[in-house]
Amino acid sequence: MIITLCTVGATLMQALDQTIANVALPYMQGSLSATYDEITWVLTSYITAAAIMTAPVGWLAARFGRKYLFITCLIGFTITSMMCGAAQSLSQMVIFRLLQGVFGAALVPLSQSTMMDIYPAEQRGKAMAIWGIGVMVGPILGPTLGGYLTEMYNWRFVFYINLPFGILATLGLLFFMPRSFGNFSLKFDWIGFAVLSLGIGGLQMMLDRGQNQDWFTSREIITEAVLGGLGVYLFIIHMLTAKKPFIPPLLFLDRNFAAGLSLMFTTGTVLVSSSSLMAPWLQNLANYPVEAAGLIMAPRGIGTMAAMMLSGRLSNKLDPRWLMAAGIFALSWSMHEMTSWTPDIAQWRIIMVIMVQGCGLGLVFLPLQVLAFATLPSQYRTDGASLFSLFRNIGAAIGVSVTSSLLAHNTQVLHEQIGSYVNPFNRALQTGGAVAQHWNPATVHGASVLDQMVNQQAQIIAYINDYRLMVFTTLSSLALLVFMRRPRYDAKAPAPDAAHAALD
Repeated sequence: MIITLCTVGATLMQALDQTIANVALPYMQGSLSATYDEITWVLTSYITAAAIMTAPVGWLAARFGRKYLFITCLIGFTITSMMCGAAQSLSQMVIFRLLQGVFGAALVPLSQSTMMDIYPAEQRGKAMAIWGIGVMVGPILGPTLGGYLTEMYNWRFVFYINLPFGILATLGLLFFMPRSFGNFSLKFDWIGFAVLSLGIGGLQMMLDRGQNQDWFTSREIITEAVLGGLGVYLFIIHMLTAKKPFIPPLLFLDRNFAAGLSLMFTTGTVLVSSSSLMAPWLQNLANYPVEAAGLIMAPRGIGTMAAMMLSGRLSNKLDPRWLMAAGIFALSWSMHEMTSWTPDIAQWRIIMVIMVQGCGLGLVFLPLQVLAFATLPSQYRTDGASLFSLFRNIGAAIGVSVTSSLLAHNTQVLHEQIGSYVNPFNRALQTGGAVAQHWNPATVHGASVLDQMVNQQAQIIAYINDYRLMVFTTLSSLALLVFMRRPRYDAKAPAPDAAHAALD
């Protein structure tokens, strides 16, 4: 029980830090003297570093032992969290967030593989429901907790909050987790890790800086795109041809696992990017104070927890594919509803939609974990969990970068298009009375009011375009369910080994 609490706590702490800074970004932006595009590096630097360092977790656990790696990463994550809270400039914050992502990368896959080992096969649905609370609820409740800490104390406390949880989880694992011995004769695949890091880093830099550098008219963006594509290509070739790559290619031969990776990538893009868009929408467009914005987003986490508890009970009784299909439709519906949102939307409607969205995420995530790992041999669990975290982190990083870039680009384009109607020939501006007094573009006050109104309308439409993109992204993942098969467990087989699960 103590091991379960510690592993879930470590998972929650790592997942929480993906989004806990979302609602605090406007405050951090002013404190660190950063632009809107620059402050998003606080999110993407953490996610990118976690994505790069997730891949070798399986090798590191085999080399040094799972227990010692787990404890080392917890200590490093806690210390770098304190460093983030003490950062005095944007460059310091980005560096400290990178280090935080490096240490935090192993927490989710190590906790997942630990939970799968300490629970028998017939109880893994329940175990994954408990573990999944940390993974899914962390990013969802992050904005709520971040808003409360920012309003009541300071934005720096969104990082200081990790200190007590980090200490408790470290002590619990140190005294109660069984000792594991590493194989110090293993050699690391430096070539594979280097080209993978080049691929992920290059593509992420291209997405982060593309909007500011005018995309492929910039030599920097072209260089980053070429290096990123080359790194991914070389990694795939190396993985298929090397004698001992740090990611075993046999993992991709498992049909359920391979399809599950693609579905996890899609889930990752929606999980983080939707909440990263929601926080500034509530604060900047709907004019909610920071603590109210956090509380409004809380029902999303409630919906996720309820759906995960329900799917945990039903995963062994119903076909998990039907549960995932229901979750995908719920996600798509919620995103479609958000395409009609304007700042004057009723608060109860916002709460209802994001609660349904949370239910959709919960219905997708838990059955996906059970189904993807049901047929995977036990010796590949840590590597498989690392890959799952890798694809989720890459999806989250790409989702945040793409939606933020599209939001900035579309806002500029729409501002120009809408602003073209603000001219002396517009009859609405030729009438007298209050319109002429407040909207007269010939005066400084009138021009300022008109610009604010045009910018607000441009942002509303830009947010709608982002949510439309998420609708199509989510619906397209339905096709992946066709390639997955429901596992059938053999009651006479040894329970702890997932390799004894057979396909229908």
